[in-house]
Amino acid sequence: MRTRTPNRAAEDPLALEQQVCFALAVASRTVISVYRPVLEPLGLTHPQYLVMLALWGAEPLSVTELSRMLELDAGTLSRLLKRLEAAGLVRRDRNPTDERSLAVALTERGRALREQALSVPGTVLDRLDMDLADLVELHDRLTEVISAAKAAHD
Repeated sequence: MRTRTPNRAAEDPLALEQQVCFALAVASRTVISVYRPVLEPLGLTHPQYLVMLALWGAEPLSVTELSRMLELDAGTLSRLLKRLEAAGLVRRDRNPTDERSLAVALTERGRALREQALSVPGTVLDRLDMDLADLVELHDRLTEVISAAKAAHD
């Protein structure tokens, strides 16, 4: 059983600055805004960068696999893939063994972009001016929050 620390929001449970959802929303927007100028020279938006990260890790991936990995709905992912395809970074091909399934693969240009993207994590780390160990710990804790939130839906 998990023990809980004293609740700072006990005085006012509806105080905006005490809400986890508010802190997560602001952190997300703010951190993504740090990525924006770093990704701009690569010609990528943050959501496109996430797609490319997934594909740089393993390709080809079915649209279903990619959707699951990124936790994006099919419509949102489809729009991202169309833009990446128009930019010449990915291609979508029918799976020869299952014509209903689309496989997403990197083009040579998409693979080459990985070399430029290698500087992104270090640049973001520098701009955040935070200790790597603290960010790794934060990542681990956020992963726990995501798992807990998913479990709450079940």
